[in-house]
Amino acid sequence: MFRGRYDHAIDSKGRISIPSKFREILSKKYDDRLVITNYDHCLVAFPHDEWMVIEEKVKNLSHFRREAKIFLRFFYSSGIECPIDKQGRLLIPQTLRDYANLQKEIVLVGEGRKIEIWNKERWEEAFRKSQETFEQVTDALSEFGL
Repeated sequence: MFRGRYDHAIDSKGRISIPSKFREILSKKYDDRLVITNYDHCLVAFPHDEWMVIEEKVKNLSHFRREAKIFLRFFYSSGIECPIDKQGRLLIPQTLRDYANLQKEIVLVGEGRKIEIWNKERWEEAFRKSQETFEQVTDALSEFGL
């Protein structure tokens, strides 16, 4: 499971260094391919196998339902397979960098089976907002035994 927060930089070519803890998990459980998509003002990187599990689930959505069609269009068009190079770097395509406003300072956040990639300022704002509602969220989750 991916966990933790790592502050990194993105270089002028759009490459980021994957934290060694994340590379260790990828090498033990997955391979060197990540599928990156955009979501909620950040990027989400899934190990290829985890992405395939999601694809298997969404393939049964009805193409005739408006909501499903919108989701599928967004889901498939933004998912880009990106291999990790021998130096442990990931090249993020320009369209995804633009969506997430990735500039010099970025934050990688482990989130279970996926990794979020944030513009540092956006992450700090999102984290601040989540802290404000954390108590309400934990109360709601307690209903599920968490």
